[in-house]
Amino acid sequence: MGGGKATRKDEKAAYRLGGLIAKEGWILLNGGRNAGIMEASAKGAFDHGGLTVGILPDDNCDRVSEYIKIPIITGMGNARNCINVLSSDIVVACPGGLGTLSEIALALKNSKAVILLNFDGEKALELYNTKNLLHYAKTPEQVIDIIKKIHIHF
Repeated sequence: MGGGKATRKDEKAAYRLGGLIAKEGWILLNGGRNAGIMEASAKGAFDHGGLTVGILPDDNCDRVSEYIKIPIITGMGNARNCINVLSSDIVVACPGGLGTLSEIALALKNSKAVILLNFDGEKALELYNTKNLLHYAKTPEQVIDIIKKIHIHF
């Protein structure tokens, strides 16, 4: 699992991981899109003769990676993350955003092993805090203060 936006370094690691998964004879299952970690890991597995399955959020084939041998078009949006995780024996999370974090949480909730490959979940949360949606509190009183400040904007 991993994001549609990735650094070149993370894409290289995902490509290598996909190749190693293929060499083991395992199936690579990911989000199936033609971007970032999904594209790189699928290409790695594909280039090494592996089977690739993509569980796509859309209801069409517009963004399917050419390296996905079995695309599954769900039309489910982010709900497809449930299929990704519950269909996996082990979840490997490469750098991503909130979608990847949701997959990690779902995997752990369902007692699936999770391996984080160069993934910093706290950093991922901070990347999505540009709209000031994420707040931290250390006491219940701070929670109330934050709620009051946020509530003014509604």
